[in-house]
Amino acid sequence: MEKNNRNNLAQDNKNNIVRVVIQRPLYKLLDYCFASQSNVNGKQGLLPQTGCRVRVPLGNSVITAIVVEMPIESEFEKLKSIIEVLDDKPLFDSSMMALLNWASRYYCYPIGEVFFHALPSTLRKGKPLPKTLLWKASKQGQASAEGELKRAPKQLAFLQRLKLGESTESQLRDDFSTNWRNTLRELKNKGLVESREVDATVAVQTVLTSIPEKGNITLSDEQKSVIQSIVDSFQQKSTKPILLHGITGSGKTEVYLRSITPILEAGKQVLVLVPEIGLTPQLLFRFKEHFPKLTINALHSGLADSERVSIWQGARSGEVNIIIGTRSAVFTPMNKLGAILIDEEHDASFKQQEGFLYQGRDMAVKRANHQGIPILLGSATPSIESLENVKQGRYQYLRLTSRPGKSKPPEMALLDTRTLSLEAGISQLLMSEVRQHIEKKNQVMLFLNRRGFAPVIMCPSCGWHAVCEHCDSGMTYHAFASKVICHHCGLEEKISPKCPDCGSPKLTTQGQGTERIEQVLKTHFPKTNVIRIDRDSTSSKGSLDKKLKQVHAGDPVILIGTQMLTKGHDFPNLTLVGILDVDQALFSLDYRAQERLAQQVVQVAGRAGRGNKKGRVVLQTSQPEHPLLLSLLSKGYKQTAEQILNERGVWDYPPVGALAIIKANAESSDAAVKFLLKLNIQLSAYIEANNDLFESVNTMGPMPSPIQKRAKRYRFQYLITAKNRLQLHRLLNQAQAELSSFRRSGGVRWAIDVDPSDFL
Repeated sequence: MEKNNRNNLAQDNKNNIVRVVIQRPLYKLLDYCFASQSNVNGKQGLLPQTGCRVRVPLGNSVITAIVVEMPIESEFEKLKSIIEVLDDKPLFDSSMMALLNWASRYYCYPIGEVFFHALPSTLRKGKPLPKTLLWKASKQGQASAEGELKRAPKQLAFLQRLKLGESTESQLRDDFSTNWRNTLRELKNKGLVESREVDATVAVQTVLTSIPEKGNITLSDEQKSVIQSIVDSFQQKSTKPILLHGITGSGKTEVYLRSITPILEAGKQVLVLVPEIGLTPQLLFRFKEHFPKLTINALHSGLADSERVSIWQGARSGEVNIIIGTRSAVFTPMNKLGAILIDEEHDASFKQQEGFLYQGRDMAVKRANHQGIPILLGSATPSIESLENVKQGRYQYLRLTSRPGKSKPPEMALLDTRTLSLEAGISQLLMSEVRQHIEKKNQVMLFLNRRGFAPVIMCPSCGWHAVCEHCDSGMTYHAFASKVICHHCGLEEKISPKCPDCGSPKLTTQGQGTERIEQVLKTHFPKTNVIRIDRDSTSSKGSLDKKLKQVHAGDPVILIGTQMLTKGHDFPNLTLVGILDVDQALFSLDYRAQERLAQQVVQVAGRAGRGNKKGRVVLQTSQPEHPLLLSLLSKGYKQTAEQILNERGVWDYPPVGALAIIKANAESSDAAVKFLLKLNIQLSAYIEANNDLFESVNTMGPMPSPIQKRAKRYRFQYLITAKNRLQLHRLLNQAQAELSSFRRSGGVRWAIDVDPSDFL
């Protein structure tokens, strides 16, 4: 009887109906009702609020949902009832809920999946917000004299600490370590300390008094001017996003620190976004060094769930002053948020490539707009999208054109490899330059964006080569692990010294990766520390920090790295950078390839000459007369990027035009193709019937993805382009409705990727 009442509670009170989202691929909201005075177990319960989690029945299961609207009128006569309200305060405020609703519409992604993506994983599972005890000296403890505990020095130290203010148990553990719980228990039994339960956060709120300036850094006149412009803009009621285009080594981080000082002094919070986990430790150090009295924390995927939710709660409550995080940190609730910074705003890592395919940079700009707060985007190589926004007057543009102090931008030179012999991709001329710089006690970096030993391992006798059976693409040979690894799906296989087809013992490799470069350099420079930094060599916790410490020590080293080393790192004794292979991107089918190559070259080159010593950058290429390379070396990034933007405009490519890809994959290629062919028929008919609404829209496909088979699934795509973004989204809304109605025959999976950054 009770179950029937719960599942079929009549809609007798319109004020007792809520609309919720659930973590399912649904593009609609669900209606539930709730008892006004008690929960279903007859106990006094919490009343739901928008932004709170609730437990609701769905079919034969009970799931977690989030309330997004209330009170409402429902079209249904009978509704199931909420089982339990999980939160006494909303997890999302109205501004964040508006942002998530916008994201669901713009990126054509199920609204419930978007809302749950914005939560830490423990909260998605319906677990309660973690609590902790906050301890302080009781009235009796405050009045006690030191002599009362003269025979218990540890208890006395505890009590003296707690007389100064409240402390969490984690802080007490860090400060007193051994047997701290026993000491605390003894003080409690004596009535000298007391506690209260609060949301578990990483730190107690710090009272902000004054913010010291870093004494050993003298700002250049250019930096001072830019900082003043940013501060003045931040103080305006309505401000445009600011794009700070500063050359590598121009002191952008110091500009960030000084620019947000007035906001922090006003008691507000700041959110800082970086593209990769590897950049958070050094930026965290700089911020903590500059703001020693503030609570500053990092948020990224490398944290344990408990750490993540505690920091999340500290940001939500306002106890954390600054959050430094990767892409997903854009969803962090901060009730005192006063500004957002985005470092390396051009980086492709800000785009999510699986599941909810959002652009973190664009989400941050939209969040700042929703909340009416300033946002600053910084880069040495601004994205074409941001430069277009400057051109259209949507962004304010500021420049840092020189390095402060005696440091100067490095000299850049092309090295024609067409007539040169190469050893593991390194010419003898470049090898000679490496030797000269090492002999002068300097540091050298060689860049190759390809990890592993070699991209091809093959048998010269029969022609066999290692191919991934799940992807139909070549597997990369990793000599250190004696494995071949598919860099697309992650499949690993042990490699035999003999050919698996003909048994020949003479397997050979072609091409080179960072492992092979490392091996060759250790042979040529046996007395020099050769350090390889890529995903393989830094996979264990703390390994990246350990390697970077060796570089920062200043001794002669040769660094070999992938794109992990292209940005953010400051190595004062690094004087030579060699870029081993720039040719691959020059003839790519991806229209973004040249933009990314230009960014990569400038970012890698920017690691050289950041101290007082002159820097040099050598680009090895078999295309020394290519227009992009000549433009980059003679005119610089800004003019090269403007030329690329003009070329995009001729063809209405993004960001001048708008683009979306509808992706479908299945274990059978026929199933994926038929799925998209059906969509094409429906959309073509819809466009023809509404031709005046889609004048600028073009569709293309279905066509195979550049990597057609990946992880045992065949992948196809359907492109939609438009000069007008409104027309693009109007057609995407129709496509979403059509796709949702299709039967998933053949196990087809599909996704809509708006503003795609990866066509593979």
